[in-house]
Amino acid sequence: MTRTWPANLATDEGVLAWEFLDFLRETAVLKADGLTRDQAAAAPVVTSPKLTALGVLKHLVAVERYWLCIAGAGLDLPSLWKGDPDPSWDLVDDDTPESLIQAYRQEWDNAEALKQRGPDDSAADEKFTVRWILAHVTQETARHVGHLDLLRELADGQTGE
Repeated sequence: MTRTWPANLATDEGVLAWEFLDFLRETAVLKADGLTRDQAAAAPVVTSPKLTALGVLKHLVAVERYWLCIAGAGLDLPSLWKGDPDPSWDLVDDDTPESLIQAYRQEWDNAEALKQRGPDDSAADEKFTVRWILAHVTQETARHVGHLDLLRELADGQTGE
């Protein structure tokens, strides 16, 4: 799996924003790829029992589904956030690194529909611009990649960017 760092001399803000999100997406996948199911389901932070590598991936699937695909592109997909508290962190027996990486990549494919809109265009949910949604998803992904950094190191000692 290869990550591509966005161009240093980028001139198109919209393209650059998507490139940074793509970089973060691939980083999230790299952090979970190769973990066993037990390692990825471990919750090593006692005060955060749902903070697992699988939980982070599952949450990122829900983030992309809602913000990019439903609110952004207007796709007719079911939200993965039905319930309170947020159920996107809850694991089921079928959740594995492989299954959630596949689900995450599927949402990337679904989100391609949003790339057809310009950054200043209104999203399907007209309370937001595409620029705002993309910035929000990027910051949310970056925050959780930080969690994955820590979780991966605690799982098997692997570090890196």
